[in-house]
This record gives sequence, C-alpha cells and structure tokens, in this order.
Amino acid sequence: MKKAAVVMIVLAAAMLSAPAAFAADTAANAANPHAGTMAIAAGFGMALAAFGCALGQSRVASAACEGMARNPGAAGAIRASMILGLVFIETLLLFTLLIVFVKI
Repeated sequence: MKKAAVVMIVLAAAMLSAPAAFAADTAANAANPHAGTMAIAAGFGMALAAFGCALGQSRVASAACEGMARNPGAAGAIRASMILGLVFIETLLLFTLLIVFVKI
C-alpha cells in the first residue's frame, strides 16, 4: 500500500507542474503553438512503431529458428530470408523515426 501512495504523490506532482511548463510563451511557441502536442504525439507514435517492430522481429526470429530446427538442410535459405525480413522490418522503424523528426 505504501508504494501506491508514493506513485500517487509522484503522479499528482507531475500533473500539478504540467500547466506551468505549458504556460511558457516564447517566440518559437508563437510560430507553432501546437509544437508540444506534436512532440508528445510523435513520442507515442515512435513508441508504438518500436513495439510493433520488436514484436515482428521476435516472430520472424522464432519462425526462422523453428524452420531451421525442422529442416536443417534449408537453414541457409531460411537464414537469408530471415535477414531480409528483419531488414524490411527495421527499415519501417527507421522511416517512422524519420517522419517523427520531420514532423517535429
């Protein structure tokens, strides 16, 4: 129960300090008033993309290991296909990172 109280206090402190952080008005903020919201959205988008890519990569590796265990003779072809699939998945994550940096 003590941990829950500490977590609640930390969350309350974060919520109470947030309005002061967003209240700052600068010249850059005047040019783009939604920059903070876009940064938060970009962070969530990048986290979602990273989660999806990690899940996809783990499934590719699992399927490749299972395929090589069932048919050791085809291990070379399976390994090449696995590496190509991992490259495509990683490329999707890098494109997401690029879009995040362009949009911010």
